[in-house]
Amino acid sequence: MTESHENTDTTTDPTTEITEITEITAIVEPEPAKISFADLGVRDEIVRALAEDGKEHPFAIQELTMPMALAGDDLIGQARTGMGKTLAFGVPMLQRITTDADRELSGIPRALVVVPTRELCLQVYEDIAGAAKYLRAGDRKLSVTSIYGGRPYEAQIEALQKGVDVVIGTPGRLLDLAQQGHLQLGGLSMLVLDEADEMLDLGFLPDIERILRQIPDVRQAMLFSATMPDPIITLARTFMTQPTHIRAESAASSQTHDTTEQFAYRAHALDKVEMVSRILQAEGRGATMIFTRTKRTAQKVADELAERGFKVGAVHGDLGQGAREKALKSFRNGDVDVLVATDVAARGIDIDDITHVINYQIPEDEQAYVHRIGRTGRAGKTGIAVTLVDWDELPRWTMIDKALGLDNPDPVETYSSSAHLYEEMKIPAEATGSVGKATRTTDKPKREPRDRAPRRADANGERPARNRDRTRQRTRGGGQGGGGHVESTDAPTQDAATTETSPDGESAGRSGARRRRRRRSNATAPTTSG
Repeated sequence: MTESHENTDTTTDPTTEITEITEITAIVEPEPAKISFADLGVRDEIVRALAEDGKEHPFAIQELTMPMALAGDDLIGQARTGMGKTLAFGVPMLQRITTDADRELSGIPRALVVVPTRELCLQVYEDIAGAAKYLRAGDRKLSVTSIYGGRPYEAQIEALQKGVDVVIGTPGRLLDLAQQGHLQLGGLSMLVLDEADEMLDLGFLPDIERILRQIPDVRQAMLFSATMPDPIITLARTFMTQPTHIRAESAASSQTHDTTEQFAYRAHALDKVEMVSRILQAEGRGATMIFTRTKRTAQKVADELAERGFKVGAVHGDLGQGAREKALKSFRNGDVDVLVATDVAARGIDIDDITHVINYQIPEDEQAYVHRIGRTGRAGKTGIAVTLVDWDELPRWTMIDKALGLDNPDPVETYSSSAHLYEEMKIPAEATGSVGKATRTTDKPKREPRDRAPRRADANGERPARNRDRTRQRTRGGGQGGGGHVESTDAPTQDAATTETSPDGESAGRSGARRRRRRRSNATAPTTSG
């Protein structure tokens, strides 16, 4: 492993306090030295917990960041998706708050990890809680809890009232509980921002700044991210003290994983499910993620694959949080081996043994493409990424191809019966579009209960329309109701990626509400002759 050092002093807002960032880029050798966590100074209780989880040797980003983090330095860690960033901050955080002789753990939060999505919140919670299972705070076990939207407040408030040492949470719910007085941020000695680039993409930076204003000025801060855009660097310079920016890269580094083999096929929309069905029968195919741009398409693909006999789950914004967690749990433990997801819902899904990623619809840009295919080829393992490009998606694909240097701007026209598809994907010749009887592994979005209250007729014999507040309607003429053309403002569209539920669950609009036309106000009730 070789290192290069560089001091940077990029320009920021002149009204903002500026701090210098020291940069270290480490070139990771193909076969790094096999040191242990104990060699890095990690305490025995944590080493034992990690070993029981099969983690005995640190990844490059962990080896580079842990010595400085354990020493109390502020740092920025940058490595590609799936390279072990969670333990790179989690282990030093646990060790420092449990070995601080000046401040005993009292049940007031001492460490806070802010993450962009509910799924990532649960993943980070599981990793940190697992590493902390043998740690104690006086006569009690070290307490770790997760705080995120989409779940009732009561259980989270009760956990905070009992006493918590480490909190992992999403910005919206953290701010809500802090403003209600349930979450105390004044006792923090450590702060971590995880997947900072995704928080930027999802528009959470204002919430992050509000959180930063409520925590002590004297504390250790760490920021971890796969990419480091300028706004993140600016944020780091305003709340960190002389941080060190550490990048872990391979000798032949690229934005996408070198261990992931990438394929792109020009596919017809009506043939995509057939193609996917055959790819799912490829030799050596294990856990597989299928990405779509919209919630409606995700559910449709999951349903069709289930009808064809595949064990499939779905994760998207129209599903309740309980259904999403159930699908992820089934995917992790192998009850289902295919997970269909939208980009927002899939952020934070961290599973090392995914063999295939299929882009059923191409992503919005190259960064989303990198995040998607980064779900496979993780932790040194190999993987396959397949992108199905419809004719109307070709311009967007050309931009992604050019930005990433994939050298495949015009994918070959491919059908489910194409010989080259069978050959490249290693699909058995006898594979068909189904593998057996339909399965029932996918959860359908729940519809809101209809208002069944009786409606009394007015003087003209008209029954008033039912309460339709949950589906806001407007007319082309600009008014509510009336005789104009009625449009449902929350009806889903094929390209409406913005209809996805807020990732931390603080807003949850229904996109599937029915359209109804209101009765004209001057209509008269029908009469019958006696």
